[in-house]
Amino acid sequence: MQAGQSPALKLSGDYRPMDLIEKATIIHYHRNRIDTFADGSVEALGWRGPASQTTRFEVLAQVGDLSGRSVLDVGCGYGDLKGFLDQRFSGITYIGIDQMPEFIAEAKERYKDCADTHFYQTDFTTLEFPSVDYVLASGALGYRCEDPGFYSGMVRKMYDAAKRALAFNMLDADRFPDHPLLIGHNLDEVVQQCQDLCPNVQVIQGYLDDDFTVFLRRD
Repeated sequence: MQAGQSPALKLSGDYRPMDLIEKATIIHYHRNRIDTFADGSVEALGWRGPASQTTRFEVLAQVGDLSGRSVLDVGCGYGDLKGFLDQRFSGITYIGIDQMPEFIAEAKERYKDCADTHFYQTDFTTLEFPSVDYVLASGALGYRCEDPGFYSGMVRKMYDAAKRALAFNMLDADRFPDHPLLIGHNLDEVVQQCQDLCPNVQVIQGYLDDDFTVFLRRD
C-alpha cells in the first residue's frame, strides 16, 4: 500500500464472526457509557481513565520502529492511538477500524486534516484485513464471545495481515474480576496459541494489574 492511497476493505468469507446478539450487546454497552461519560471520552471506550489507556499505548508502541510504516488499528475507538503514535513516530500510514458509528464519526472529525489517515466503520470480525506492516489492537479482544475459537482465530487473522509484527493486549483472567460483558484470558494458553503461529513471541506484564500485552514479530 502506497502513501496517500486509501485502502479498499473487503469482507472475509472464511471466518466465523461474533453473532448479532453479541455485537448488539457491545454497541449497547458503549452507548450507555457515552450517555454516562460523554462522547469522545476514554471512559466511553470502556477505559477507567486516560492513564490506563496511555499506559497500554506505551507498551504497544514498543513493538518496533513505526516511522514510515503502515499501521492497522483494530478496534480504534476515537483514534486515540493515532494521536499517541504521531507524537513518537513520523510518516505513519494509519488505518483505524471500529464498529461503533459514534467512535468513527468523532475520529474522522479529529483527524480530518491528517495525511495518510483512514477510518472505517466496520465489523472487524467479518473484515478481510489489508496487508500492513504492523497490526495493533488495544482492548479489541476483551469482549465475551460464545465461540471458544474466536480469540485464537482473531489473533491468527491479525497476524496474517501483519508483514512485520502484531501487538495486542488482553485482560488477565487471573486478575480481572468477573464481568457480564468483558472477559479475561489465560496467559499460558494465549502464549501457546501464539507460539503455534510465530517463533518470536514476547509477553509484557506488570504495567497494569489486570492486563498483558503480546508481540508476534516476523523478524
